[in-house]
Amino acid sequence: MPKRRDEPGFSRRSFLKTVGAGSVAAGVLAKGAHVDAQHVAEVGPGPVPVTLTINGRAHRLEIEPRVTLLDAVRMRANLTGNKRGCDRGACGACTMLVDGRAVYACSTLAIDVQGRQIRTVDGLASGGTLHPVQQAFCDKDALMCGFCTPGFVMASVALLEQHPHATPEQIRKGLDGNICRCGTFSRIFEAVSSVSAKGVRRG
Repeated sequence: MPKRRDEPGFSRRSFLKTVGAGSVAAGVLAKGAHVDAQHVAEVGPGPVPVTLTINGRAHRLEIEPRVTLLDAVRMRANLTGNKRGCDRGACGACTMLVDGRAVYACSTLAIDVQGRQIRTVDGLASGGTLHPVQQAFCDKDALMCGFCTPGFVMASVALLEQHPHATPEQIRKGLDGNICRCGTFSRIFEAVSSVSAKGVRRG
């Protein structure tokens, strides 16, 4: 047992010897665990049938339970409007609506939203007519590279469906989970404010 620094007989040499021995022991254990892991059979379920209702249409998919909503929508349902940004639930580029609530699709398991209404930016327009929020983003030039735009649009739709005449403070709070790396926040705020002044229909 190594002595504490405040005990008689403590020395730097004895301390380093103890630390070194501990490191070697940890390395041996880790190597053994790695060897054992190589002989462990792969576990976990394979693909399972999942039905997702996306933009009013049922999509029957075969996916593993670990697949996120974003991957299921983009890679399996071929609806590529919403983007993958940080893939960590921090930037908001992947924002979709689930039962009217904005969620980060990159951090939501697809299997957990079966039986719920999922809406993506792909389903907002009606025929050749853009959703009022989409139109406002165009009118106010509220985009630059456009990568974050689908997420901002969906977050704005969720906000305005809950607060049709949102106040400036409600708009800021409702969109604070989305990031525009190009810095077009003032134009985005202007676009959402213009729709808020008129009110927005529910989807």
